[in-house]
Amino acid sequence: MTRASLNKQPHEVASMFDRVAERYDLTNDVLSLGQDRRWRKEVAKAVDARPAQKVLDLAAGTATSSLPFARTGAYVVPCDFSLGMLQVGKKNHTWLPFTAGDATRLPFKDDAFDAVTISFGLRNVQDFDAALREMYRVTRPGGRVVICEFSHPTWAPFRTVYTEYLMRALPPVARAVSSNPDAYVYLAESIRAWPDQPALAEHLRKAGWSKVAWRNLTGGVVTLHRGFKEA
Repeated sequence: MTRASLNKQPHEVASMFDRVAERYDLTNDVLSLGQDRRWRKEVAKAVDARPAQKVLDLAAGTATSSLPFARTGAYVVPCDFSLGMLQVGKKNHTWLPFTAGDATRLPFKDDAFDAVTISFGLRNVQDFDAALREMYRVTRPGGRVVICEFSHPTWAPFRTVYTEYLMRALPPVARAVSSNPDAYVYLAESIRAWPDQPALAEHLRKAGWSKVAWRNLTGGVVTLHRGFKEA
């Protein structure tokens, strides 16, 4: 199995990410034209981690997304179900408490974290509604969730150009820089199949989150969703 299918069998997705782990961060930087760095900065601002707070970073991969939280003095737990990703991350950041875990069955106690965040990973979860409920369970009352995910551009002409990029330009670029280019065909297909901004916000509300809001980045190519667990 070189890439996951859109029914998102967990072992297929984990295996796919194991294969791209070594060059994952470089490939993302190239394919996003460097925009991934800006997006991660916006995630850090939205999470607003503070010293001594506990932050759970799901689908953390190699922990590139976790480092901004650690720099604030927060205690951050990078969690992922791809052992290959965790191994690469641990090699580069030995001091972080990497944890293997499935987003639909998190290995943490209730009300354990001040904030839970996931960047570009919810789309890969087989039952993402279960994941949203699990994030809610492990967040303390008054805590927050921040989700950064590929979404749907809001301007129709740009949406057409973006879709063409995903399906035509992304695969050949991935072949040049990725250790498993077929994984990025899955990436393009999964982005197209993902719910739009209002639909994902409704999923958050149904999972129990309140004060749900979203903000588009890069014209809606990526969207930040945020919600709170009532105190």
